[in-house]
Amino acid sequence: MKIRILAIIYIIVLVITGAFLYRRIEDREVYDIDMLALNSKSYEISQALDEGSDPKALEEEYDCDIVLCSEAQYEAENNMFIREGYSVFDYVNDGAISGKIAFAAREEEYISRESNEKKILVSILFAALLLGLGILFVVWYFFVRPFNDLKVFAEHVSKGNLDLPLKMRKHNYFGAFTESFDRMREELKKASEREIEASRSKKELVAELSHDIKTPVATIQATCEVMEVKYKDKDPDILEKVEVIKAKASSVDRLIDNMFKATLDELEELKVEQTEESSKVLADIISELRFYGTVETKNEVPECLIYADRLRLEQVIDNIAGNSFKYAGTPLEIEFSDDAENLHVLFMDRGPGVPEEEISLLTSKFYRGSLAAGKDGSGLGLYLAAVFMERMGGGLEVRNRDGGGFVVEIVLKKV
Repeated sequence: MKIRILAIIYIIVLVITGAFLYRRIEDREVYDIDMLALNSKSYEISQALDEGSDPKALEEEYDCDIVLCSEAQYEAENNMFIREGYSVFDYVNDGAISGKIAFAAREEEYISRESNEKKILVSILFAALLLGLGILFVVWYFFVRPFNDLKVFAEHVSKGNLDLPLKMRKHNYFGAFTESFDRMREELKKASEREIEASRSKKELVAELSHDIKTPVATIQATCEVMEVKYKDKDPDILEKVEVIKAKASSVDRLIDNMFKATLDELEELKVEQTEESSKVLADIISELRFYGTVETKNEVPECLIYADRLRLEQVIDNIAGNSFKYAGTPLEIEFSDDAENLHVLFMDRGPGVPEEEISLLTSKFYRGSLAAGKDGSGLGLYLAAVFMERMGGGLEVRNRDGGGFVVEIVLKKV
């Protein structure tokens, strides 16, 4: 039951109890009780007068006024008693009225006494109200509120929100209990992060292997094409085996594309860990492009240190060269230049180029230009190349070549 409901019930009970006691005070017959007491006193005074006691002494003892018939002011005082509302009793001696005994027990005094009792009752009820509400507040503050915090905390945990810590309040009697729950949240968060990181690492590994396998597969396909030309009219048996190898290589290439595309959709990006590398690494990577086709290097690589991730740089160059030989089908020209901050590498073919309206889209994920129709591909090559170059601190630009052809320029930042 909520503390708020308990407080409301407590107030209602207190109000009902107060109303009942208040009514009892109003309905109490105080005069009957008091008149009996006054009758007893007047009888005692009469007995004392009969025995010859001094009236003045009795007045002081019983807090009353005594006037005897023999006194000259008897009538005047008797009238005054009646006018002032005194409680007056007859003093009878030997069967005759011998005087009056008057008590100053006025109605106003009883009314005042009743009013005081009501005030005391109201004060007690108000104090009980404050005390009760204070106790309920202490119960809520020290006992109920910590459990409300745990309830909210549990709701967040159930929804997978493990970043919201459980508040540690001062004077919390359940401090150790609360701290245990927060430690549980931290452990759950660490376990969740480890699981996400492990899953991400597996996906990255699959994506990296998928993309790296494409290079040897492309080499196999290129070798098969060379052997087809070489053994076209010489050895039908070898030619048949080459065609089988080429077909299987194409199947593997498509499967890799599908696996890589699915993995990349979940990963969104692959890690790039750049280090300081010698620019000569470019010559090593470019020398392996001979398996794709003819590569013409215009000049030597300028010697310098660059920021690069060799694995990603190999993927970038493989993508660019693969696209060039696949879509242009011409020799690939490579030219190097540098300035104070960057090293520039231009990859140029002699093909038909790309429609101008498509150039800005070539580095978009899964985009394939109009010239790619009927040819295998996933539309990820230039997208990944641009992402990798950007993460290495450089960049990638694409444009048509003056006089015909297509140019891809990569920019590597110098150390």
